[in-house]
Amino acid sequence: MIQPESARRKLTVVQLVPALDGGGAERSTLEIARALVHAGHRAVVISSGGRLSGRLLAEDAEHLALPIGRKSPTVLAQLLPLRRALAALQPDIVHARSRLPAWLAVLAMRGLRPRPHFITTVHGLHSPSAYSAVLTRGERVIVVSQTVRDHVQQHYPDLPLSRLRVIPRGVDPHEFPYGYRPDSLWRAAFFAEFPQLSGAPLLTLPGRGTRLKGHVHALRLQAALRARGIDTRLLLLGADEPARTGYVRELWQRAQALGVADRVAITPPRSDVREVFAVSDLVLQLSTRPEAFGRTVLEALALCRPVLGYAHGGVGELLSELYPAGRVPPLDEARLVERAAELLRLAPPIAPLHRYRLADMQQATLAVYGELAPVDA
Repeated sequence: MIQPESARRKLTVVQLVPALDGGGAERSTLEIARALVHAGHRAVVISSGGRLSGRLLAEDAEHLALPIGRKSPTVLAQLLPLRRALAALQPDIVHARSRLPAWLAVLAMRGLRPRPHFITTVHGLHSPSAYSAVLTRGERVIVVSQTVRDHVQQHYPDLPLSRLRVIPRGVDPHEFPYGYRPDSLWRAAFFAEFPQLSGAPLLTLPGRGTRLKGHVHALRLQAALRARGIDTRLLLLGADEPARTGYVRELWQRAQALGVADRVAITPPRSDVREVFAVSDLVLQLSTRPEAFGRTVLEALALCRPVLGYAHGGVGELLSELYPAGRVPPLDEARLVERAAELLRLAPPIAPLHRYRLADMQQATLAVYGELAPVDA
C-alpha cells in the first residue's frame, strides 16, 4: 500500500496513452490521475491530447503532448522527446496503457538513471503477438477482468502469476446514483429531439459505429418483438460517428427493410448517457465478439436499469455475477427475443452495487503503485 504522508515521499506517476479523446483506457487514466492528486502525489499524462485534456488539467494533473500513439514509422521520432521528458520528470512509476506507448516507453527508458518502475494495463483482448506481448513486460501487469487475465495467461504462459493484478473498472455512485431519474425538463427536451422514441418501452444499445457492437442484432430484436405484438423503440446510442457514415446508412437501410425505421434513432456519442440509460427500459450489450470488460453494463445496473446481453467475455462475467436474468447465450437471437420479452414484462429487481465502485479501482491501482514505489524509512 502507499504509505501515509508521514511515512512516504511524494510520488511522480506518468501514465502513457495514445490520446485523450475517450474510451475505457482514457477514462481510467483520468480517474487514476484524480486519485493520485487527491492523495498528494504528482500525476502526469503523456499523450497526443484530445477532448478530455481539459478535464485532466481541471483535476490539477499535468499533461505533456507527444504523439506517442501514431501508428506510423514516424512515431519513432518521439523516442528522444519521450526520453528527455522522462529524464526531466524523474518519475517513480511509468504506467503504459496501450501497446505502442508501452513499446516507446521500454525503448526510451533504456539506460535511464534512475530507472522508473514500469507498470502496464491490458485493457483489451489483443491478438497474441510479439507486438502485444509488450504489455506483459511490466513489473506489475494489471488486467481489467478475469476474462483478460485468462486471455493473458493462455497466450503468455511465461508471465509469472505473481505479477498479475485483476483490477476491474469502477462506477462512481455519485455520477450514476441508484434509482436516478432525469428531471422533466431533460425528458421533454430529449423526446422532443427524438419523438420517434416516445410512446413505448425504450431499448438502448450504446456503442461506437462498428459491426462488432451488434447493431443489426438489435434491429432484428426489435422487429421480432414487434412481430409478437410487443411495440418498442430502439436507440443506437453513439453509433453515428463521422468516419462511419457508410455503416450508419447501411443500418438505416436494414431498419427500413425490417419495417422498424420509424421507431429507431441513431445518434452520435452524447454526454448525457446517464439520463438516457435512466429512461431506458432495457440497456442492450450485444457485442458479437467477447469484450474485455463491460462498462455500460455496470453503469446501467448502477442506475437500477435492466441489462440484456450476450454472455461472453467481460459482459458475461458481469452479468453472471450481478444480473443473471440478463444473460443470453452468445449470438442466440431466438433466446434474445424470449429473454427481452420476459424482462419487458417483469424484470427481476436489481440490488445496489457493492463492488465495482470507482473508489475500489482507484485504491487498488494506487496499492499496486505502492508495491513498487520507494518509501521513506
